[in-house]
Amino acid sequence: MLKHPKGSKKLLNAWALYDWANSVYPLVISTAIFPIFYGSVTDDYITFQGIEFKNTALISYVTAFAFLILVNLTPLLSGIADYTGRKKLFMKFFCYSGSAACIMLYWFDIENLETSLMYYFIALIGFWASLVFYNSYLPEIAFKEQQDKISAKGYAMGYIGSVILLLINILMVNMPEKFFINQLNGDAQINAMKISFIMVGVWWFLFSQYSFYYLPGKKYYDRIKDDEIEHFVGANVFFSGYSKLKEVWHQFKKLDTTKTFLVSFFIYSIALQTVILVATYFGEAEINWGGDDEKRLGLIVSILLIQLVAIIGSVLSARISNKIGNINTLIILNFAWALLCVFGYFVESTTEFYIAAGFVGLVMGAIQSLSRSTYSKLLPKSNNNTSYFSFYDVTQKTSIVIGMTLFATVDQITGSMRNSILLFFIFFVAGALVLIKLNKKKNVV
Repeated sequence: MLKHPKGSKKLLNAWALYDWANSVYPLVISTAIFPIFYGSVTDDYITFQGIEFKNTALISYVTAFAFLILVNLTPLLSGIADYTGRKKLFMKFFCYSGSAACIMLYWFDIENLETSLMYYFIALIGFWASLVFYNSYLPEIAFKEQQDKISAKGYAMGYIGSVILLLINILMVNMPEKFFINQLNGDAQINAMKISFIMVGVWWFLFSQYSFYYLPGKKYYDRIKDDEIEHFVGANVFFSGYSKLKEVWHQFKKLDTTKTFLVSFFIYSIALQTVILVATYFGEAEINWGGDDEKRLGLIVSILLIQLVAIIGSVLSARISNKIGNINTLIILNFAWALLCVFGYFVESTTEFYIAAGFVGLVMGAIQSLSRSTYSKLLPKSNNNTSYFSFYDVTQKTSIVIGMTLFATVDQITGSMRNSILLFFIFFVAGALVLIKLNKKKNVV
């Protein structure tokens, strides 16, 4: 039995709180403090494994490689989770390993670049792998009519929680003496950034405990196993995840609407996820801030602006979709992103960057939340939701591998990230066109 029935406020809030717990990673590590820290401790060109890389291209390649590993790893784990009912165990493992790696980033050292990037690599793996199992809970803990709202609430809680921690980190970086950080050896602001990595790991670990307490575990899934699950238990469990992924693909061939949505999602995610991951690196390298202190403060303010506006975006998207439908809303959001890519190519001044940041936040929160809930609505009824969300996750991660590799290669060859940003205009427009085609079908959400 669930501690609370499906659709109950307690269970829904417990699920959404994991967004509060884990969202400090994408904000502080992926988006805010770590990119600024990385740009401060590395030169424009650095040597890794005997090869000279542009520093932004190197971190993009490492990110792409991590997602390539995830593409191959998550089907295996999600399949096992479905058959054994241990999805919470896997979610815990990646949560804990990711939070521990965040703490280890305190010891990031350019002299030991390989080991330091490994900490970054493990933290990234932990965050994204845990989301596979987290997202798969959505149709199990919420009824269809609740899913848009609770998905948006999760994102909103994540934005609020991560902003709270970021504000604390901002104070630490800009006023290290108030936190006695200036008494440590070395640059006080750099040390403040390192301490923020520890705080991310601790925050992620501690707040996840509430979610883990209420989310169903193995005993619950033992009770709801159906004949389909039992049929696969006797198979080779190691490969069963890939077999299940293949089966899901065959099922999608019969679900034309879901398949078409995934095609669109794959196309626009190539651009969407990459832009989100590299936005701060772009601001750090391409915008004229006037000085290092002005750059650090300006970037943090921009990121804070994005997060605050994203809260509004995630809530508004749920309301707008209720009036005009999910697909129509996603079409509008894709064209908005396409226009932002064109604008971003020409951004040079700090004022222009702040304007771009505000609009990015608005459409970022909207499109992420609505994509997740739209997919959830299009799924057939099944107890194997982890495998369905694994397919969604693999689609997203494969798009990130392609997007980050394209971005890094153009950046490495041309020496500028602007050309990569402009390239992503094509993917947003293409994604919107597929959604327009989908919208002509019947029974679309």
